[in-house]
Amino acid sequence: MKIELTFLRSNVARRIFTLFIFCALVPILAMAIISFIQVRKQLYEQSQRRLHQSSKAMGMSIFERLSFLENELKIFSSSLNSSPHASTYRPTEEYRKRLNQRFKGLSLLTDAGKCIPFFGPAEQPTEQSEEERQHLRSGKTLIVSRFGENNPLHIYMMRIVDPHNSKKGILCGEINCTYLWGSPALLPTMTELCILDDSNHVMYSSIPLPSSFHETSALQTRHSQLRQFTWKYEDKEYLASFWDIFLKFNFFYPKWRVILSVSKDHIFAPINYFKKIFPLVILLSFWVVLLLSIIQIRRTMLPLEKLKDGTQRIAMRDFESRVTVTSGDEFEELGESFNTMAKQLGRQFNALTTMSEIDRAILSALDTDKIVGTVITRMHDFFSYDFVSIILFDSKDENPARRYVGSGKPDVIKIEDNIDVSHEAVEKFIEGRETVLINAKRNLPPVLAPLDNNEINSFAVLPLFIKQRLAGIITLGFLDSSAIDQEDLHHARQLADQVAVALSNAQLIEELDLLNWGTLTALARTVDAKSPWTAGHSERVTQIALKIGQFLGFSSNELENLHRGALLHDIGKIGVPMNVLDKTDNLTNEEREIIQEHPAHGSANTATHRCICSYNTHSITASRAFQWQRLS
Repeated sequence: MKIELTFLRSNVARRIFTLFIFCALVPILAMAIISFIQVRKQLYEQSQRRLHQSSKAMGMSIFERLSFLENELKIFSSSLNSSPHASTYRPTEEYRKRLNQRFKGLSLLTDAGKCIPFFGPAEQPTEQSEEERQHLRSGKTLIVSRFGENNPLHIYMMRIVDPHNSKKGILCGEINCTYLWGSPALLPTMTELCILDDSNHVMYSSIPLPSSFHETSALQTRHSQLRQFTWKYEDKEYLASFWDIFLKFNFFYPKWRVILSVSKDHIFAPINYFKKIFPLVILLSFWVVLLLSIIQIRRTMLPLEKLKDGTQRIAMRDFESRVTVTSGDEFEELGESFNTMAKQLGRQFNALTTMSEIDRAILSALDTDKIVGTVITRMHDFFSYDFVSIILFDSKDENPARRYVGSGKPDVIKIEDNIDVSHEAVEKFIEGRETVLINAKRNLPPVLAPLDNNEINSFAVLPLFIKQRLAGIITLGFLDSSAIDQEDLHHARQLADQVAVALSNAQLIEELDLLNWGTLTALARTVDAKSPWTAGHSERVTQIALKIGQFLGFSSNELENLHRGALLHDIGKIGVPMNVLDKTDNLTNEEREIIQEHPAHGSANTATHRCICSYNTHSITASRAFQWQRLS
């Protein structure tokens, strides 16, 4: 399986990865070390307790065997007492075999110092001391031990045949050590047994003991309160626990010390195995943590990377971009919020772009019909309306209102003149509000009644104000009333304000144009009024010239120039003296030259006309510049 690690290039991802590894591995290592120490300690303590209990059980078991052997001697002594001749007594074969399993040999020590064997070798232990004889005469059993050649151990159990008649002799049996110590197979697993006498001589050991064992055991057992000590042999360390069998009262023997030892390698075998697999466990844990951290960090960073890429695309004005996050957590909610934001930003940006284009279009137009046509055509680019109507009132209230109706399709605009709409009723209906929402199914005002049909459910009315005076209304119709969006209405209100500015400019241009023609007409009349016989001449020439131009198919610009030229064709007469202009007789050569110079004077006077046109042009330009400045 290929693991992608490209997301680790992020500082956040590396920080999370480091924190994840640190927070996962450090506790694992700490817990592993603590567990290792605690388990080792528990194993050691359990081994100590188990070894202590085993040594005690082994000591009790040896003491029970001694007691059983003592009972066997008592029974045999009873048999000798009942026999008339003890020296000639012979046990039955079955009884002898049973005794032979517990004693290597059994004999009678007479008062005369003779040794009469019943079975086995007839060996006589060392001479008893006075205290030992006194112990025997008291009816108790005596145990003595001696070491032969090559340190073989001999343990004897002695009992007087008749405590009331010591002359009958002493019954002496050499104990079978195999029976006494028990089979090594009966020892606890991996446990070694060692028996010491009161002089720390080894009576029995299941393993060879080092020469220093006696000194080590004597020194450590002397200072051990837990009856435990440790010793070493052949690079192995043993834990030992001892239990003392006190034989003084019953058998007149100081004590035997039962020592059970177990190798520490056996005690800590589970730990040693754990030490071997511990690095593998740590390595496996590291890989598991690494894999899980990569999966979790990748699951966390992928949504962040998608959101980052989406943000960069939004910055590049790609508002149609969307992010897909299916993490099932807060990142998915953040992705949905991001998509909603991108949708709103795209909508707002498109609206602002479209509005800017509409603003440029309507502010660059100087004709009212072009402005209204542009608004109706382009308004549908970002407004989800189903019907639009624009009603414009005459600025001087001299003419009826005009209504424009459209559905947003190009070149599908219906113009209705002479609309009978009361300006006062509309102002009362608007009441100075910037936006009015009307339910078409309830109390529809008369101004909107002609626009009503069975499909329209609601209207949004946007009044147009020019110099705080109602100049018209824009009416948007909606088939679905739930489609009206407040943000769209806000943009519509902004567009309505720009339309009002554009209409104000158009009215200003129309007024300036009328002023320009009025000025030209006044100049023409002034020239014609200089002589009574030329009154109205320039205007009559203008009418004839325009008819000829229209017949010839002149364009509007050519007809406009022709109109100006016809009105001002005699303006040079201003420089001609009245006596020459009104002379009834024939003109002299000098007077004729003066008359012939009037076109030159007219050419000079056209500078006045150019100044007037320049004034009008500068006024228009200043007005447009002001509007563009507002837009920017």
